[in-house]
Amino acid sequence: MLSALPLTLLSLLASGSLRPSSSSPLWGSFSAQTGLLLLLQHAGWSRAVTFDKRANQLQTNSNGTSFIWAIQDIYQGKTFFDTFNFFTGDDPTHGMVNYTDQNTAVRNNLSFVTDDGRVIMKGDDTTWLQPGVYRNSVRISSQKQYNTGLFILDLNRAPWGCGVWPAWWTLGGGQWPYTGEIDILEGVHDNAHNQVTWHTGPNCTLNPNTSFTGTLVGTLDCDGTANGNSGCGVTEWSRASYGPIFDAQGGGAFAMKWDDEGIAVWSFYRAAIPQDVLNGQPDPSSWGEPVAMLDPSGCDPITNFVNHSIVFDLTFCGDWAGNSYATSGCPGTCSDRLIDPGNFVNASWDINSLKVYKKQTLAGLVSGGARRHTDALTLCQVLWLSVLLPILSLLVV
Repeated sequence: MLSALPLTLLSLLASGSLRPSSSSPLWGSFSAQTGLLLLLQHAGWSRAVTFDKRANQLQTNSNGTSFIWAIQDIYQGKTFFDTFNFFTGDDPTHGMVNYTDQNTAVRNNLSFVTDDGRVIMKGDDTTWLQPGVYRNSVRISSQKQYNTGLFILDLNRAPWGCGVWPAWWTLGGGQWPYTGEIDILEGVHDNAHNQVTWHTGPNCTLNPNTSFTGTLVGTLDCDGTANGNSGCGVTEWSRASYGPIFDAQGGGAFAMKWDDEGIAVWSFYRAAIPQDVLNGQPDPSSWGEPVAMLDPSGCDPITNFVNHSIVFDLTFCGDWAGNSYATSGCPGTCSDRLIDPGNFVNASWDINSLKVYKKQTLAGLVSGGARRHTDALTLCQVLWLSVLLPILSLLVV
């Protein structure tokens, strides 16, 4: 695409502004060549600058090919819920929850978008319940499915509180757990540490020798059909990765990278979000060790994780929050806790954006690719010359 300067040059050449009043064939040839050189010099410089900016984002696969993480989908603001479906079935984790449809959620202020674009999903915090009655809440799943990608969630708050069990995760299409589940952000009660967990079919094992900063939880076997469906998990070391401390820091960002080199998760509290993430040019290779990593040496990340939808949910009690309640330090019982709506004032998602990036391989680019591309501009200029020279020759005669 021609920018303003080349178009200006063409206009001047066409009007004769670059020629003296007494035209001559010699001047016409000189004018055409000079104008064209200025045009090509500007075009080449502009493309070189553009590429240099992209080159700063270049990353390298293990096979030596170069790539960037290119934006694929953005979920935010007033259109956030347009491409999500509201789940209304029984909670598969046996929580004491009623997942509502979208109309009910909107009518009862369980899901909405604020005037400044923040996406809110919450449990009912206004209704007193009779003993044994379940509390209303929200679970949504993306209509689009993914096979690999870089998923970055920017949020101000994740739900927490006694008896509360939220999760941001991805779920494979087909029969669970054979197409995989990736729990990226998950916790219960007022815990301070996020837990990352993978659930798969057989033949998937977490390699403990992989570099990550978190602490192993339970078994290394990710098979969801064994060990009470526990999967294989890692607890983050940071006390600012879940719960009240995370919220007090102004929230932050979670990132999950899923490609043929494995599945890795990072988290950043608000002040520590990398600048490349804020700029929309993520470079996971610059983020340091992930908090959790599922390495392909023990689990194929492509065949064990297929057609994943993005899920947000918020349940109460259930298999994890309910079974761990007695040792959580929370008062009473989980079912009793459910009665008073005042216990759930912190049980809400507050999301700025969810961005999904795809790995875009740059064919022909290897180490030193920026210089090679700049050299290739000479060929581009020759092609411009072959097209524009006849036109300019006509303009200056």
